[in-house]
Amino acid sequence: MKKFMNGAETILSESLSGFAAAHSAIVALGPEDKFVRRKRLTPGKVALISGGGSGHEPLHAGFVGYGMLDAACPGQVFTSPTPDQMVAAAEAVNGGAGLLFIVKNYAGDRMNFEMAAELLASPVATVTTDDDVAVENSTWSAGRRGVAGTLVVEKIVGAGAEQGRDLAFLRNLGARVNARTRSMGVALTSCTVPAAGRPTFEIGESEMEMGVGIHGEPGRRRVKLANADAIADEMTTTIMRDLGNPSAVEALLLVNGFGGTPLVELYLMYNAARRLLEKHGLRIARSLVGSFVTSLDMAGCSITVSLLDPETITLWDHPVRTAALRW
Repeated sequence: MKKFMNGAETILSESLSGFAAAHSAIVALGPEDKFVRRKRLTPGKVALISGGGSGHEPLHAGFVGYGMLDAACPGQVFTSPTPDQMVAAAEAVNGGAGLLFIVKNYAGDRMNFEMAAELLASPVATVTTDDDVAVENSTWSAGRRGVAGTLVVEKIVGAGAEQGRDLAFLRNLGARVNARTRSMGVALTSCTVPAAGRPTFEIGESEMEMGVGIHGEPGRRRVKLANADAIADEMTTTIMRDLGNPSAVEALLLVNGFGGTPLVELYLMYNAARRLLEKHGLRIARSLVGSFVTSLDMAGCSITVSLLDPETITLWDHPVRTAALRW
């Protein structure tokens, strides 16, 4: 294993220190590195809090800032943050209009955010993301996993919060966006968790894992490596079928890298996915390409399709200023 680190036990704290220093105009670290919060808070605004295990950067800390999250709670690599982290983050960014938790559908994340909500005096609502079409259940989740579609929910709901929308509206908006968003991933290699020091799974040079999860979980099946068009075809066909094969609808297309895939390949996959989705009758109104919800050093990508309407297009276009996204 070759990684830039001083020790597996300090990789998270040292990374957080570097992140906060590099983006000190946008974010600040909470006490004992329990959370990352916005540097400038807006009184009277619903506060958005998310979080999860580290190793998926820039999710979630990279999306803390104007137009998106107010705070993010980082757990150890692929490990849920604890309820006390979530409580501390919520109390630090509470603007008096309520708290909205955005939670990926993993057992540890859901349980700990639920416990935190019970400990807080302020009104709390939760949006759970479950956009992964590859599996219904795994050892990590009960039901579909929350993956790259979480970014779409955080971006659109974050814009609504900046516009002063109330807690009930934002909860319903998040649920609506999640229900219209689907993702699927494919891995060409495994990832290597620093504490383990070896790949999570072994895969041959001529194989790929179709439907892989963002923690290195195996996918729906292992198959022979195919060309990019064939990979994109299976992924987009599965996504469109799950969405009910809509046509003449505007959509967001997100091609997300898992950490070990260069942009030249991600844009190639975007080109393939766009052509296929347009053949299905979708109109790609908005696009995003890059590594936003990663799995450490895994080579691979996911495709996310989110069906848009005039309101969500406007919210997607709302200005944002975070470490990972700025427009």
